Amino acid sequence: MNSSCFENRELSWLRFNERVLEEAEDLRVPLCERLSFLSIFQSNLDEFFMVRIGSLHDQMLLDKESRENKTYMTPGEQIDAALAQIRSLCHRRDRAYAELMEKLRDQGISIVDFRSISKQSEKYLADMFRREFQPLLSSFIVGRKQSFPFLKNKDIYAVAVLGTKGRGGKKIGIVPCGGNVFPRLISIPERTGCFILAEEMILHYLPRMFPGYTVLSKTLARITRNADIDADAIYDEDLNYRDHMAQVVKLRKKLCPVRLELSREIHPATVSKLCELLKLDSARVYEYDAPLDMSFLFGIQDHLRSHAELFYAPRHPQASPDLDERKPILDQIAQKDVLLHYPYQSIRPFLTMLSQAAHDPDVVSIRMTLYRLARDSKVVESLVEAAENGKQVDVLVELKARFDEENNIEWSRRLERAGCHVIYGIEHLKVHSKLCLITKKTEDGIQYITQIGTGNYNEKTSRLYTDLSYLTARQEIGEEALMVFQALLRGETVDHVQHLLVAPHCLQNKLLDLIDGEIAKGSKGHIRLKMNSLSDKTLMKKLVEASQAGVKIDMVVRGINCLRSGIPGVTENIRIISIVGRFLEHSRLFIFGDGEEAKYYIASADWMTRNTLRRVEVACPILAESAKKRLENMFRVIWQDNVQAREQTAEGKYVRRYPGTATPLSSQNWLYDEAYRMAGKTKA
Repeated sequence: MNSSCFENRELSWLRFNERVLEEAEDLRVPLCERLSFLSIFQSNLDEFFMVRIGSLHDQMLLDKESRENKTYMTPGEQIDAALAQIRSLCHRRDRAYAELMEKLRDQGISIVDFRSISKQSEKYLADMFRREFQPLLSSFIVGRKQSFPFLKNKDIYAVAVLGTKGRGGKKIGIVPCGGNVFPRLISIPERTGCFILAEEMILHYLPRMFPGYTVLSKTLARITRNADIDADAIYDEDLNYRDHMAQVVKLRKKLCPVRLELSREIHPATVSKLCELLKLDSARVYEYDAPLDMSFLFGIQDHLRSHAELFYAPRHPQASPDLDERKPILDQIAQKDVLLHYPYQSIRPFLTMLSQAAHDPDVVSIRMTLYRLARDSKVVESLVEAAENGKQVDVLVELKARFDEENNIEWSRRLERAGCHVIYGIEHLKVHSKLCLITKKTEDGIQYITQIGTGNYNEKTSRLYTDLSYLTARQEIGEEALMVFQALLRGETVDHVQHLLVAPHCLQNKLLDLIDGEIAKGSKGHIRLKMNSLSDKTLMKKLVEASQAGVKIDMVVRGINCLRSGIPGVTENIRIISIVGRFLEHSRLFIFGDGEEAKYYIASADWMTRNTLRRVEVACPILAESAKKRLENMFRVIWQDNVQAREQTAEGKYVRRYPGTATPLSSQNWLYDEAYRMAGKTKA
């Protein structure tokens, strides 16, 4: 196997975040949407440091010479390569920020500093600082008798080099900038649309926090802490699992720093001292021209809502023409399978179905897996109602859903209080499947209504992420879904299924068999795949084998992609595109073959080893002909995208497609237009 066809996972992810940054740089994207992409770029990078750099840091502590299985880089080599790439991206981010600020000024919005405001405004801000800020701020001086304060993950701190009168030497002073205590955007009086950031105001008046000292230099600082923690490895058997996960969340907040960001240059000796106190390598220090936290950009958008041209045109999820929400949804699903496509179509029919099931006298049980939920979840409301109505409600709440643990802990408590039977997953395995099984007892016997999805049961993200949801009353699907739930309730996993593909035992091997089926056809074979990430080496090697056998392989991979396409003699029959646009491409779709013999699957799983072998995931065959046609058409449109799509080259780079003389085709716009047409409406 030619290893040159593989990419490093971490560097591939950074290429994905570069594509997000490109959206912030793209003049074709409306101004306020570019602000969103810039903020998303930063939050993505924060998570990369917390999770991926954190994980590599831990690997270095365990075994510096261990090597990943694709490009055979050690943890240290991966960190060094990633940090170099990140520095380049951050320089671009700073340039993009400066450009966007220029364009915002044309719209009457400015972020200013104290050099550009009047004496009258400064007097107003000084009084505001004295009255509203200073009483709520704390100051720390680092010295032999004062220990270095704990710096919270991603909070901003004002840092000063302090000179002392008559005592000699220099000290470091630190002031927390308030977290959520103060609004980030402070209005400048008499200048409509003009703001200063709260942390910049605190930094300006820093001398007031250290009377008796001289502020020799100052900067804003922000640290990022490792968030990669193995919850099972530190399991305390004296705690129930939910209490254990609450402890894990607390512990994560105190893990070691992996990055220090500074808003302006400060004396190298001070940086070295900070690194010493934080036990941080100086290579992890970044100095920026742009603000350390870009989340305030969403606040700027709120001041420009009246300017519709600065935003994407409003679109609203449409009703499915296959369902009449005025009639019982369960009865309609019993008659035909229904495929919902978010955000183009609304999640409302599924929510209505769940609510109706909670009150249907024939429904005896509802079983669901929950991974990420909305803050105000109608799904939980229906499950609570069902339990209170005397139905058996079995819910698996995955408490290890990263960064959603606290939310899920609270939901699990509410579900338990209502009488639901709540379980928390399987030891050493995350349950990532999106599966719901409603069981009815009728005169004709037991009837199953099964829903299998590619995305979470989350009303908010269903308007922002592209996902697929399949509703079916097919007995064979329901029976296997029941097998999955019964195994989960026993703390086990299924090891044999006929129709569904279920990780960790019956997904990767089944996918290999499906690829082999296309290999047997030679040049007549065809595989089409859509997913978020591709890094499972076993599956990638099989795709290379298929390419070498002449199978045509078309892939849409939004994020991590560890396979290079178009290499002569190796992957020359593989083409890979990535789409980054208005909506997060989250749906997973696998199509094997063409025509009447084609097999269609939707799945909760990406083709990553963590999904295929270390999680409980479910892929479902799509059996209704009408749904197959929709998926065929969906993939065709996405594959033809020449507005948002970027195509991978044999060198691993991504080149944006441009329409040229062809008609511009944005697949996301086209699919929304189709949803409006199917609902009998014209587009908004």
